[in-house]
Amino acid sequence: MNNYFEQGPIRPPSEASSLLIRVTRNCPWNKCAFCHTYRGSKFELRSVEEVKKDIQAMKDIADEVVRLSRKWGEGGHVNRNVLSRIYNSKDFHNEFIYSVAAWLYFGGENVFLQDANSLILKTADLSAILDFLREKFPQIKRITSYCRSHTAARKTVEEFEQLKRAGLSRIHIGMESGCDEVLSLIHKGVTADDHIKAGLNISQAGIELSEYVMPGLGGKQWTRQHALDTARVINAINPDFIRLRTLHVVPGTGLDELMKKGEFQPLNDDDILREIKLFIENLEVKGTYLASDHILNLLEELEGRFPEDKQTILSAIERYFELSDEDRLIFRLGRRSGSLRKLDDLADRETYLRLKSVLDHYAAQGGNLEEDIIKTMNNYI
Repeated sequence: MNNYFEQGPIRPPSEASSLLIRVTRNCPWNKCAFCHTYRGSKFELRSVEEVKKDIQAMKDIADEVVRLSRKWGEGGHVNRNVLSRIYNSKDFHNEFIYSVAAWLYFGGENVFLQDANSLILKTADLSAILDFLREKFPQIKRITSYCRSHTAARKTVEEFEQLKRAGLSRIHIGMESGCDEVLSLIHKGVTADDHIKAGLNISQAGIELSEYVMPGLGGKQWTRQHALDTARVINAINPDFIRLRTLHVVPGTGLDELMKKGEFQPLNDDDILREIKLFIENLEVKGTYLASDHILNLLEELEGRFPEDKQTILSAIERYFELSDEDRLIFRLGRRSGSLRKLDDLADRETYLRLKSVLDHYAAQGGNLEEDIIKTMNNYI
């Protein structure tokens, strides 16, 4: 049994339980000033046959996991007992069987196509891969992928319709900003108009669209325009999902170099929340779901469907600013250290006092809490 297949370095948090199929290697653009994921790597298209071999390897492993389940008296079901036996047995020290077994355990229904821009493949080639994937795993219900706006704006609606028929159900686009000045600053390689054309091409084909927005990306200079223009572009597209990905300047990136030269002034957490508030206030979408599903976002509770949940989401931001300066700092420390997830968690007295003691220690020792919070956030990228 061929038990080897490739997997890329990243996937969206919403695809945590998805089977990862590497269709391309790395990123064809690889110039965004905020990103370090593919730095120093070469972009490559994988051939249809190469990807099919990976899918066949996954199918062979899946069949073996089901066989083991039957052997162990679980009737072919991949339950907690089967997963535990595979993970704890010295016979299965193999990341590939771990990956497929975990996918089956979580239902075996979702697939994510890697890496950064799988839609750059010829439509016929990607359709052939999707057809083969669904032939091997007919139980699959959702297939998703990243795509650049630059690519999506150049594919036709008919091509996206073909991909939908082949099984592609959702596309994730890193819009980051709808402000042309910010897009130029970060070397995104697209314009606001490109974002709109790309989004409409996908939506008109009936494929779900998830747009990623990066609060803070305009820094102090462009914060207001970043919020307003991004809301304008999102309104023009009316995507199925908006996903917040708060900016954190990663050491060694182009944006880090701009910051060191004084050409980019980052916002603090409070100012980023003010920018998010302005962005949300100007959203006029219908049926769109806003998700705050990343640890870099300070407030996890900024979630809901528009327009009905808009005021509830804005109220969460107002609630944060109603806290005292000390409590806002305690919440930030707790959120960044993983001790707190939501504002309601501040009511846990034991956790609150423990975090306050850390704050008091920094004050007594003259330590740089802000610097240490930033160092902690570097681990989340």
